[in-house]
Amino acid sequence: MKLKTRLMVAFCIIIILPIALAGAAILGLYRIQTKAIQKNYGLEASDTQGVLSNSLQLMSRYTKTEYDEICKQAKADPEKLESVSYLSEVNTKLQEKSSYLIFCKNGILVYNGYHGDSSISDEQWEEQLPSYGEGDSSTGAAYYVDNDAQSLLKQVDFESSRGDQCSVYIITSSESIQPEIKKLMIDIGLSVLLILALTAGVMTIWIYRGTMVPIKKLQVATKNIKEGNLDFTIDYDEPDEMGDLCRNFEDMRKRLKESTEEKMAAEKENRALISNIAHDLKTPITAVKGYSEGILDGVADTPEKQERYIRTIYNKANEMDRLLNELTLYSKIDTNRIPYNFKKINVSDYFNDCIEEIGLDLETRGIGLTYFNYADENIVIIADPEQLMRVVNNIVTNAIKYMDKQKGQINVRIKDVGDFIQVEIEDNGKGISARDLPYIFDRFYRTDSSRNSSTGGSGIGLSIVKKIIEDHGGKIWATSKEKTGTTMYFVIRKYQEVPNE
Repeated sequence: MKLKTRLMVAFCIIIILPIALAGAAILGLYRIQTKAIQKNYGLEASDTQGVLSNSLQLMSRYTKTEYDEICKQAKADPEKLESVSYLSEVNTKLQEKSSYLIFCKNGILVYNGYHGDSSISDEQWEEQLPSYGEGDSSTGAAYYVDNDAQSLLKQVDFESSRGDQCSVYIITSSESIQPEIKKLMIDIGLSVLLILALTAGVMTIWIYRGTMVPIKKLQVATKNIKEGNLDFTIDYDEPDEMGDLCRNFEDMRKRLKESTEEKMAAEKENRALISNIAHDLKTPITAVKGYSEGILDGVADTPEKQERYIRTIYNKANEMDRLLNELTLYSKIDTNRIPYNFKKINVSDYFNDCIEEIGLDLETRGIGLTYFNYADENIVIIADPEQLMRVVNNIVTNAIKYMDKQKGQINVRIKDVGDFIQVEIEDNGKGISARDLPYIFDRFYRTDSSRNSSTGGSGIGLSIVKKIIEDHGGKIWATSKEKTGTTMYFVIRKYQEVPNE
């Protein structure tokens, strides 16, 4: 769930849910307490609503049974009301209802059922109580006495058989009356607080799980990245903003890991290149020094020896120049900045010149060369002559390097294969194993990794060849058989004129 939606839902729940639950709790508690009030106060179900809204009426109803009994006795047997034992019996019932009984005869207090503050004297009671005849026994009306006790008073007047004016007072204290209503209010208050606390707790947990859980995962992730550890995953995929953030962070981690691995691989390749170049430069430099010292020391004492020494020095210098050119080109390949000068090239003329150039070098090495052009003499391609020559030279040099036969042979064939020109360069060297063949165009891959290998090589020659051919829109591959030889193939698209309409 989206964070915005989550907050809106939480807001609505915080507003609506407590009101609904509080309403249900109040209704339930009201019904429970109403039944208790009906039982305690002797109310009918139809009268309860009106009585509950009038606290005085409720207090009056609380002692209605005892009041009616006293009224009956006042009419039927007034003498009984003068009995202290009877008055004590009635007073005991009233005490259960937070009420008590007082009996006065001719304005003089005779019986006092009050068990509260004993510091109130009988004379004070006589002054506070209404006089004979002030009450209305016919209607049972009650009076609210606003004194320190805050009580409700019912008065029953009658005359004894001797003509004495008697009054029976039922006094109900408002301080301890209506326990059910007070309990109802307390229960309602506690219920509302509990509902609010429960709602707040549920919403807090819900929002916490939706925000803090992914935030903690992100904190752990950032700590791992800070410590250089990128081998972890953020397993949070919820369809919300935090989920989007975690997914973006995970993508960033993967990109960062890939970038770090590429950087480490590039550094490893650079170290390998420097090591290879340093190793391969050492051999021709040693040879140049040796033959130069031979000339200086007079070892080359004949013109033939001098010419041979000088030619060897020249060849070794060419090897060093080739290695340095490879190093320069490698740096340009790594940044995709190889300078190309594409132009139209006649295939027949270009490869005739190319074969003538490499033929001289192969002749001095005692390696045979055959050339077959099966393509039409008018076929034209778009290529960079210099870079294409580098491709041929690198392949031929690689063939020479791994030539193990006493009579070496290199065959070059040009074929027309539809929209492409296919060039095949075949040798009869020691060949490449099936295990190594898929990797020969990778950077720094060498079938012989020994640093003392007589073949030398920087390990980037064929990777440069592949890059140049692919930049020409072509493709390169190889087939080989161990102890038999290797054939390199590459294709370049033919140039075709687009007719004007």
